[in-house]
Amino acid sequence: MAGRRPAPAALLLLLLLAATVAPLSAVSPVSDAHRSAAAELFAPSADGSFGDLEKTYEAVRTFQILGLEKYKSLTGKACKFAAEKLASPASSAAKDLFHAVRISGVLGCSVDAGVYDGVVARLNAVIKDTNSLLEFYYSVGGLLSIKEQGHNAALSDPESTFHAIKALSQSDGRWRYDTNSAESSTFAAGIALEALAGVVSLADAEVDPSMIGVVKNDIVKLFDTIKSYDDGTFYFDEKHVDATEYKGPITTSASVVRGVSSFASVTSGKLNIPGEKILGLAKFFLGIGLPGSAKDCFNQIESLSFLENNRVLVPLILSLPSKVFSLTSKDQLKVEVTTVFGSASPPLKVNLVRVLGSDSKVITSDNKELRFDLENNVHYLDIAPLKIDIGKYSVVFEILLQEREHETVYATGGRSTENVFITGPIKVDKGEIGISDNDAGAVESVQKLDLLKDTRVSLSANHLQKLRLSFQLTTPLGHTFKPHQVFLKLKHQSKVEHLFVVPGSARQFKIVLDFLGLVEKFYYLSGRYDLELAVGDAAMENSFLRALGQLELDLPEAPEKAPRPPAQAVDPFSKFGPKAEISHIFRAPEKRPPKELSLAFTILTLLPSIGFLIGLMRLGVNVKNFPSLPGPAAFASLFHAGIGAVLLLYVLFWVKLDLFTTLKYLGFLAVFLVFVGHRTLSYLSSASTKQKTA
Repeated sequence: MAGRRPAPAALLLLLLLAATVAPLSAVSPVSDAHRSAAAELFAPSADGSFGDLEKTYEAVRTFQILGLEKYKSLTGKACKFAAEKLASPASSAAKDLFHAVRISGVLGCSVDAGVYDGVVARLNAVIKDTNSLLEFYYSVGGLLSIKEQGHNAALSDPESTFHAIKALSQSDGRWRYDTNSAESSTFAAGIALEALAGVVSLADAEVDPSMIGVVKNDIVKLFDTIKSYDDGTFYFDEKHVDATEYKGPITTSASVVRGVSSFASVTSGKLNIPGEKILGLAKFFLGIGLPGSAKDCFNQIESLSFLENNRVLVPLILSLPSKVFSLTSKDQLKVEVTTVFGSASPPLKVNLVRVLGSDSKVITSDNKELRFDLENNVHYLDIAPLKIDIGKYSVVFEILLQEREHETVYATGGRSTENVFITGPIKVDKGEIGISDNDAGAVESVQKLDLLKDTRVSLSANHLQKLRLSFQLTTPLGHTFKPHQVFLKLKHQSKVEHLFVVPGSARQFKIVLDFLGLVEKFYYLSGRYDLELAVGDAAMENSFLRALGQLELDLPEAPEKAPRPPAQAVDPFSKFGPKAEISHIFRAPEKRPPKELSLAFTILTLLPSIGFLIGLMRLGVNVKNFPSLPGPAAFASLFHAGIGAVLLLYVLFWVKLDLFTTLKYLGFLAVFLVFVGHRTLSYLSSASTKQKTA
């Protein structure tokens, strides 16, 4: 039976494994899955565009970071779109110029120097007259992008611009959007830092070092407001801002990462930011997985790009290629340590510090160093010597950089905790099934069960007896195992099913079915019941759905008001199955008249034709007017032949043809007769007119 029922058992195991392993998902470096998601989220419209300038820049920038060749195919239309905005005098909005310039920078568009000179003048004019942080951000960012493309983009007054932006900062490290704003914003702090970094890059002379120091102190204060989860993930979010200005954790965190990374890249010295917070931000963006919107995808990928190349600390990500390990296959515990984009890490060691059970109990605390596979860039350790039983565990790793100078370049976070799942075979033994009396409890018949093989039993009982089933489950290390699902199913021959949960104790699983108390649940249905046992768990590699045999149950007659069995579900595909054979006898044909009588009536139907011929002879029908010339004679002959064909068609209709076939042929003959008849009658009319004239 087990060999014929693999599908339900396999499905049961897959469902349990999926439900158990789902919470084990953790951060992993950017992969091809992110590239596929980006290509799908940034799919252009039918005309090949992405909408406005901002969306176009986000698309080409994301494709560029991920190394997708697709962004090169967009060069023509995107460059044309950007060039139109840059060359248009009406396009004076700093935001439009900012995005158009950055599109040109990413795609390497060819822009006339005169066009850029006009853009520089317009952006400097905006900086001179504004007190808005966003206007500063767009204008300074546009000038910096033009400078990075090799064009002259001088900032009119860097010192005053720096002070104007810094004047919008608050004591907690956040920024206001303008001088009239009452509330400060974490998102605004990010774009302010990016704008200040642009001012420093554009300045011909060194910006006041004391002001640089003040901004660095603001960054430290800003990181004091960072939020975190228990797993070491850090992120930024707004506090008290208007709903229209709220950006969400992804956008806000991305703004801070861009701003801090940009500012650190243009200033000397280190920013005093703890490494675990940099690593926590990387975990936050990687923990997003595959974003659901193009905006989130852009913020995720660009932020990770800044973290990959920042001058503060480069985060190193510890990840496990697989989180499920089999004791049967003797799988190795493999660990990868890379940057957020999967680049190789510097020389380091990975130690397994301890293993915790699902109840946080320490399973092992022996510090073991993982061996390093240089070819595959993975650290590995055999799990068999750890003496870990099947189940869910938390494994604590420690990353140690081998070279001291790398400690100021990379952020490892010290110790990292990963959840893993161990699977293995479960020993099933001491299986017994039997029938006992209801009162004394004495077992009448007990049969041994090998639940890992196809063994069947045949039992019989009445309503005064009980069915007993027991067995033991032990792990590879000899511990009692309690799976997620243990069910006993009784299925009546009428397809009515009953499901019972088999309870487990510290030693064994045991169920006793008292049929006297179950007669109503069984709807007083006597007869044959099929017994099935289902045992399933995600950690149990040999989960099974086993047919145990049959039970012949004798229950009392149902009372008048006893509940009836529920109606069984009808297979929706049964209507397409074979139908019952239809038996039918045609009635006997009616009695026909004698043959002589039929012939007599046939002769009577021919009498009118005979009378017609006699009438023609009496009238003296002749062919004196039949045309003598060859042409008219031929048409006259064809006309008479056509009439004869019509008469022959009537005969064929009478003896052979059906109505529709006859009408079809008659239609062709009618057209033919009209043509030849018209020619014949025309000739006779012409001949008659000539005789009268003569």
